[in-house]
Formats: sequence, C-alpha cells, structure tokens
Amino acid sequence: MIWTPDAEHPPPDAPDGGTRRGRRPAPIAETASPSHRAWLEPVRNVLFASGLTLNDLVDRSGYSKTRISELLRGNGYYPAWEITFSVIRALGLPAQPMRRLWTAAAREARKEQGWIEHCIEQVAVGEPERPPLAHQAFVEDVCGPYTDYARAFLLTDRRARWVVAETFDVLWLCWSDASVSEDLRRYAWRLLRSRVMARVDRHRDGHPDLRAAVFSTLEVQAGAPGHLVVLTELVDLFDAIAALPYDQRDVAVLRHLCGMPLDAVASVVGLTPAMTHAIDHHARAALEGEAGRGEQGHAPAPLGTHARRIGHGAT
Repeated sequence: MIWTPDAEHPPPDAPDGGTRRGRRPAPIAETASPSHRAWLEPVRNVLFASGLTLNDLVDRSGYSKTRISELLRGNGYYPAWEITFSVIRALGLPAQPMRRLWTAAAREARKEQGWIEHCIEQVAVGEPERPPLAHQAFVEDVCGPYTDYARAFLLTDRRARWVVAETFDVLWLCWSDASVSEDLRRYAWRLLRSRVMARVDRHRDGHPDLRAAVFSTLEVQAGAPGHLVVLTELVDLFDAIAALPYDQRDVAVLRHLCGMPLDAVASVVGLTPAMTHAIDHHARAALEGEAGRGEQGHAPAPLGTHARRIGHGAT
C-alpha cells in the first residue's frame, strides 16, 4: 500500500517474530517527482515486506550497493530501465505496469524519448503480461466514477484519465497485497485519492483548491442571468468542500459535484451504506454551518442542487 499524508492510518508495524529483517530504506529524496514516487513507494514496501536485505537485492540484481541504494532513495539521476527492471524482477513484480509507470516518471524527469526507447530496448521482452482477471473486472467497474472524481480536482479529461490509469497500474503492481487486504475497494480508493492529491493545486494552508472547477459547472457555462452571483456562491461552496476532512470531501465530491447516488458512492469508496450516509450528513451540516446564514432566517441553498452540474473538462 502507498502510505501518504492523505492516508487515514500509518503503515502497520512488522509483527513480532516475523521474517522481516534488515533496515527500512532511507527516506525518498524530496526531489523525486509524483510519478517517480508512484512506482518507487510500492517497490520499497515490497522490498521491506519480502524480508530481503539490501545485500540480498545486490546479489539478485547484479548491481552495486551504491546504485541500488540510490535507486531506492530516488537520489541522483533518474534510473535507467535496465537497473529498475533488475530490481523488480528480483522482487517478483510484474514488468508491464512497472514499465508504464517508469516511462511516465522518465518523461516527468525530462528524459528524451530517444533515451527512454533506448533504455527499454536494453531489456529483453518476455511474454506479454495480463493483469489478474479480478483486477480487470475491478477496473471496468470503477473506472467511470474514479475518472469523474479525478476530473473534479484536475479539471481536464486528459489529466483525469492519466491519473486513473496510473492508479490502476500501481494497483496491479501491488495486487498481491491489495487482493488480500481487508477491503479491496477501500484499499484502491485510498490509492486513487493519494494519486489525485499528489497533483492537485493547493491553497497555502495545504487543502486542495477546487475553485477552478466552478468554471466547469453548467450554471457558469450557460451564463444565465445572475450567473455572477451564482459564481460567487459556487466558489465559496467548492472551497468549503475542499476543506472538509478526507472522507467527507470524497463523499461530497462524488455525491454532490459528480451527481452519484449515495448508495453507489458507498460502493466506490469502500464504505458501508450506513457509514456513507452518516458522512454525507456530517458534510452537509459542516457546509451549511460554514455558510453562516442561519441567523438571517434562511438556510443556504441545499448542497444537492449542485449535483450533476460539473460537465466534462477540456481534453
């Protein structure tokens, strides 16, 4: 599992008497890009869970301890595919999703296409890999709502589809862990959230900036009379939604900005219907309280009036 500041809980400690040995890798360098971290974090987690030491990985990969250590920290130059492949092969990870993740991070590191292609050509291609059937079925089931959620934060179809595809590749990379987790849907949703939050614009106080999504709403796009008043109200509303706690924000975005039925939201985010209804209730109460209109004798417009009003973003 990828553990980020947006995860609800820290990673579990190793059980007493377990087979894990050696030390955790040093922290990932701050200069590592979001795409680089997308594959490096699960690789590090698999390495630690495997019980292999750095020396074991050196022996299995054929590369020096210095180079392996730099790769695991995201230090120095972006690693070539050959050494990256040697590490994931030693760990038993699938090459196909890893190669896509590695390529995306190489482009984010401003590596030229010729360099990327040359690196890939240095590694012999085996039989094409296919994701597990359960993974394929899961992807087909949640791709639509995942993309809607990502689009609400990232604004364009292209960025939303790209982050969702990245999420599914990381999920495939971690499938042996995800498939035996307590709740696959919860595991995958938290993974998606972490990938979206890694790229969203933020306010100075750190919470996501949803204000630009206002311009994708049908009210603003239609330019109806009084739309400037509507624009101001929507900016305040979207800003308040973005400042909600993680689960409340997720439910509010899916339910009220993407227009998803509440029971469907529960299935997508991996929570029980009862818990999802309670979270929605608390989110609505928080937003109405934030509006601060109660003392004037009228409540703010219901949050549900904005459901299904975010159109498709630019491509």
